[in-house]
Amino acid sequence: MAYDEALIYEILSAVEEIPPGKVASYGQIASLIGRDKNARLVGRVLGMAEYYGEYPCHRVVNHAGRTAPGWREQRLLLEAEGVIFKDGQHVDMKKYQWDP
Repeated sequence: MAYDEALIYEILSAVEEIPPGKVASYGQIASLIGRDKNARLVGRVLGMAEYYGEYPCHRVVNHAGRTAPGWREQRLLLEAEGVIFKDGQHVDMKKYQWDP
């Protein structure tokens, strides 16, 4: 599926703003770029972000704080930034969610 490069960079620019030790949800990124209902689009774009440069995509989780399926390194990267997982699987969104 092909996406407009301007949209891709708009998403990646929003992700780039998330500070170390904080996370944002896919839906939060979608809202920040004015596409409230496009959380899945954000996820698909982040899945191919490596082709556009280096972005802190590991700082984006789902609305419940769960990391991306199949990406074990995501948790390690977040823990290295001081993010603690509650119940062993979810980021505590109340504590670590980025408030732009």
